[in-house]
Amino acid sequence: MSERTANRGGPVLLGVRHHGPGSARAVRAALEQCTPSAVLIEGPPEADGLVPLAAHEGMRPPVALLAHAQDDPGRAAFWPLAEFSPEWVAMRWALEHGVPVRFIDLPAAHSLAGGDDGETAEGETADEETGEQAAGEQAVGAGAEVRIDPIGALAEAAGYDDPERWWEDVVEHRAGGAAGAAGADALAPFAALAEAMAALRETYGDGGHDRDPVREAHMRLRLRAARREFGDDLAVVCGAWHVPALAQRTTMTADRQLLKGLPKVKTAVTWVPWTHRRLSRRSGYGAGIASPGWYGHLFSAPDRPVERWLTKVAGLLREEDYAVSSAHVIEAVRLAEGLATVRGRPLAGLTELDDSVRAVMGDGTDAPSSLIHDRLVVGEVLGEVPEDAPAVPLQRDIARSQRTLRLKPEALERELELDLRKETDAGRSRLLHRLRLLGIPWGAPTRSRGSTGTFRETWRLRWEPELSVRVAEAGIWGTTVLSAATAKAASEATSATGLAEVTALAERCLLAELPDALPVVMQALSDRAALDADVGHLAQALPALVRSVRYGDVRGTDAVALREVATGLAERVFVGLPPACPGLDADGAAEMRGHLDATHQAVGLLGQPETGRRPEGNGLRTRWAGVLRSVSERDTVPGLLRGRATRLLLDDGELGDGGAERLMGLALSPGTPPTDAAGWIEGFVGGGDGGMLLVHDERLLALVDGWLTGVPDAAFTDVLPLLRRTFAEYESGVRRTLGELIRRGPATAPRSPAGEAPDAAVPGFGPGLDRDRAAAVLPTLRMLLGIGQHGFDDGPDEAGEDEPEGEADGGPDDAAGNSTGNPTEAAAEEVPGDTPAPARRRPSAARRPPATGRPANEQPSDTTRPANDQPSATSSRPANDLTGART
Repeated sequence: MSERTANRGGPVLLGVRHHGPGSARAVRAALEQCTPSAVLIEGPPEADGLVPLAAHEGMRPPVALLAHAQDDPGRAAFWPLAEFSPEWVAMRWALEHGVPVRFIDLPAAHSLAGGDDGETAEGETADEETGEQAAGEQAVGAGAEVRIDPIGALAEAAGYDDPERWWEDVVEHRAGGAAGAAGADALAPFAALAEAMAALRETYGDGGHDRDPVREAHMRLRLRAARREFGDDLAVVCGAWHVPALAQRTTMTADRQLLKGLPKVKTAVTWVPWTHRRLSRRSGYGAGIASPGWYGHLFSAPDRPVERWLTKVAGLLREEDYAVSSAHVIEAVRLAEGLATVRGRPLAGLTELDDSVRAVMGDGTDAPSSLIHDRLVVGEVLGEVPEDAPAVPLQRDIARSQRTLRLKPEALERELELDLRKETDAGRSRLLHRLRLLGIPWGAPTRSRGSTGTFRETWRLRWEPELSVRVAEAGIWGTTVLSAATAKAASEATSATGLAEVTALAERCLLAELPDALPVVMQALSDRAALDADVGHLAQALPALVRSVRYGDVRGTDAVALREVATGLAERVFVGLPPACPGLDADGAAEMRGHLDATHQAVGLLGQPETGRRPEGNGLRTRWAGVLRSVSERDTVPGLLRGRATRLLLDDGELGDGGAERLMGLALSPGTPPTDAAGWIEGFVGGGDGGMLLVHDERLLALVDGWLTGVPDAAFTDVLPLLRRTFAEYESGVRRTLGELIRRGPATAPRSPAGEAPDAAVPGFGPGLDRDRAAAVLPTLRMLLGIGQHGFDDGPDEAGEDEPEGEADGGPDDAAGNSTGNPTEAAAEEVPGDTPAPARRRPSAARRPPATGRPANEQPSDTTRPANDQPSATSSRPANDLTGART
């Protein structure tokens, strides 16, 4: 085995682990030492013609070979290649030295035909090659054992409980260039690995990889053909698990017998961009490596990788406003190297680096760990493929549109704000909507955080490698994005079975600006609307249709026909809604409530007059108000719907003075079942804004409070869950305010002196100012402001006179009728340090502005005193002046 692996007299078998930087460096060193006449690589033979593109200046890994069935593009498989993949390194070395390259794995025509779907075919070219598989994965075939992990078996034999750590210590973290150092045998590591794999194959056979014998038979046939063409001076780069099988002596007849009768399909192969994030999954060459960014760093920086990695980490954290200095980097390097020494590792790995970053740069927290993992350990690198690569015409049109609109695909998710008034942004919006209609979700619309105008759109973009398969699938509809989207929209319109599907399709056609598809969609919409008599279906279809009219107006699209259909659909909803509401159960009422809200919003948009037109006298909104009034007053309608209809009428100002109180009083009357009344309350004040209605209208709150206190004990347990669900939707501040209003009880008007008008009420907070409650805080307020207990100063005022006690404090017979021993006064007198005085001094004239045209000490006459002024002794103090209130 080892002789065939390292002997220059025969093919050199270089067993590798896919996506391993140590294996990639070892392969380059071995090729430099052997200088073979041809390089054979594990991969689909259909890709032989694509190898020269790997040397193109526009090719930047990670990339992948994509193979798909021509008649079913969804049946596809990938063979990803990164910069640190041994196969990519071997391919680039061969191209640099003018050496032919051949792929020798089982053709994609067989693997795609044999799999049930693309994922199955993809998995067959994946985990078997490196021996890595998910836990518990079973081999297909009678009597097959659990598929083994060769790396795990070797790690266990070496005393490691983590296969990845063993592989990194033995291979990936070896000193860079050791295999190619002066005097070192570059083939020695491959001979040792081949010997270990041979021992495993003798123990486990094919290890549960039931398709490996077929694949290895084809590899041996291709190897024989290459030896006839190029001689024995060959280098074979394949998974280490396959090396013993390729070195095995078999007959050509036996290998052909294994391949006899395999199914076959016509396939197409091309290069597509790939991402580091996808390399971390099990697909294609399927390493399922958890840290492609770290492996790429090890490959590109073989010298001082720890120092360079922590420098990258520091730069990333500084960009995110973390306080990281050069001293942090130095200390982190020392700590990582110390941990590696203590743990007996040849080089600090990710575990040691994470620990050092957490301790030194993260202050002992895991806050930066997720950021470092996403941006550096995994990375968001998107490869590039040259335009010369084979592609379906639709792919080329998409690429052309991307260049024209300056919309570059990126692996990192980002938000894109579009202003539809600009031609470039409008073109971007059309492209993204058309791709979504074709099933290519490059972008997803999201809510804008800025303007809510209809001329703005916000998209969240991320290019995934699987979208290349979606593009190939969509290629059957046309050669350009416009023609393909038009053809697919027309096909979906004719095959749609529900009215809502057609209305949603009409909206998408307007957003994507497909004028040729819109007539077909409109005809299908008219046919479905004429045949569908279900009010729920009609109400469900109306909002999307109205949005289509709205966006058509914004984008300058002729939507006159669409508006006519929407208006007719709304009229049918108006007619059918009242008879459909009575007799519904709780679930049906909840569903109908959603239709009621959606229709109300749609009518609000549709009822707006068109530009240049005057509003109609008996428009849609007026007729809709009549429908809501009919629903709100019909006793057989569930309380949830009656309450919701009342609320919508109130919001639109369609209820006169006392209209809401009247309907609520009827709904909450003693003769109404408690559960129905609770449903009415849920419909009327349910939702996030219902609580504010009760806060600012205490009359409605008093009705709800009075009804709730009168609910019988036997029915209270049935009502409580409904009320909890209603009030739980309110914000905490609203609930707290409602609780304070309920605890305070109904507000009573304060007593006012004869001839005076009461203080104006603040909406939602009682009829006026509560003087007694306000006076209770005066002692504390004086203490905080440093004001004397009996006035602003302790000296006599400029008039030289003190007020009599009865006039200053109101006395026992003051105009307000308050006695000196009221509860508020008693409560205030208990404030520590507050001792009542027999008299209170009036503020000095220097601090109290005199009345206009009158001496400061002159009192106004009764004929000139305002109506809200206090009579007699307190006439000089305004009604809202609390400085002289009893304490």
